[in-house]
Amino acid sequence: MSNLPVIAAVDGSDDSLRALDWALDAARRRGTALRVVHVRQYAHWAQPDVLVAGPPDPDEDSVLEQVRAHVADVAERPVMEYLGLEGAPSAMVPELGSTAQLLVLGSRGRGGFASLLLGSNGMAAARDAECPVVIVPRPGREVHGDVPAEPGPRVVVGLQVDAPDEATLDFAFTEAALLGARLQVVAAYAWPPQSWAAPGEFVPLMIDQDAVENETWTLAEGFLAPHRKNHPDVRADAHAIPGDAAGSLVAASKDAELVVVGRHRRRLLAPARMMGSVTQAVLLHAASPVAVVPPTPAEE
Repeated sequence: MSNLPVIAAVDGSDDSLRALDWALDAARRRGTALRVVHVRQYAHWAQPDVLVAGPPDPDEDSVLEQVRAHVADVAERPVMEYLGLEGAPSAMVPELGSTAQLLVLGSRGRGGFASLLLGSNGMAAARDAECPVVIVPRPGREVHGDVPAEPGPRVVVGLQVDAPDEATLDFAFTEAALLGARLQVVAAYAWPPQSWAAPGEFVPLMIDQDAVENETWTLAEGFLAPHRKNHPDVRADAHAIPGDAAGSLVAASKDAELVVVGRHRRRLLAPARMMGSVTQAVLLHAASPVAVVPPTPAEE
């Protein structure tokens, strides 16, 4: 496993302190250091004529002092590092991923509107960071729908059988192993299928749903086989579920330890990094923490 640290980005909000607690456990599980970073955005970023004498002193950062007090009584703390930076958080926080094995944020910070489900820093990090990003939501999110799940610790991962992402599956298996959890693999398939007939008109196709479900499950099992071999202690159950993938993953997030989703690969005609509609919907609505995994560099 990488010896890079887990990084928690904090701003003093309750959301970021919840993310810090999650990051503490993640660093302990990995046997690595936890680096706590606060990016301060001051007025000089909006006023180019104002100069700064030098980088901020982490010993004079009130947010980092709050973090030190927050973790003071935590037993078996990992090695702790503190870093204060100055700049635009939405630009600098994603860059932290280049020196981390995992970047952890709260769903919202101090700024923004009260109605926002995900802040701009979390959105930017999930879209642009080079390492997996975990967004920890506020407690009490209600989810609707029903995806069967056995009692006990559980990690959920989304699998698109027509475009599987090996990095996402590998991360999900690794996290399940670290958490001592079962892996619930959600492979959604579009149902009912429809065919375009005329502008604005769609007609249902006569297709056997059992056959589609069985093919989806068979493909999922094939993609899981090498990861089961690498993680023999992880029980992974594939579920072929009809309908919307985002809705199924959000429903499965209830009482889950973590939901794992992938980020879109770069494309020739769309070279910018993109999260995808399913990943974005899961980030906005899941009740559990969500890990967004970038594709491997070779695939990008």
